[in-house]
Amino acid sequence: MVEKNPITPEGYTRLRDELNHLRRVELPAVVQMIAVAREHGDLSENAEYHAARDRQSFIKGRMDDIENKLARAEVIDPSKLQGDRVAFGARVKVANESGEEFNYRIVGADETDTAKGEISVTSPIARSLVGKEVGDEVKVRTPGGERVYEILEVTFK
Repeated sequence: MVEKNPITPEGYTRLRDELNHLRRVELPAVVQMIAVAREHGDLSENAEYHAARDRQSFIKGRMDDIENKLARAEVIDPSKLQGDRVAFGARVKVANESGEEFNYRIVGADETDTAKGEISVTSPIARSLVGKEVGDEVKVRTPGGERVYEILEVTFK
């Protein structure tokens, strides 16, 4: 049985666009680089050829990875969800014990961007928040120790 991978519509679109870019732009360009490098003669000492082959291998590996992720993707549109309980796609405002506030959006593992506050549904913080509601206190075990947060707001927009 194939394990489904939750992803937002935006994350799915980003992966699909990256795959199309790799197929239509990057791969043809590297194939052309390999052809040009072959024309230079002895391939055993041709650094340009080997670099192009390495790049081709990387591109094909990335394409395989994206195709696998898209095949396992379960697109969940958070804008169609509602309620006070934290779930996949929710935007959650929390405060720590000293009153410092943090905003998180719970997204799929392939779309995590901590700089934007987008955390993976499998992260310790997200796992602790899912299923809780506004006003709840949650304890989160992190590598830096246990932290306590109060959920201030939950939205699905």
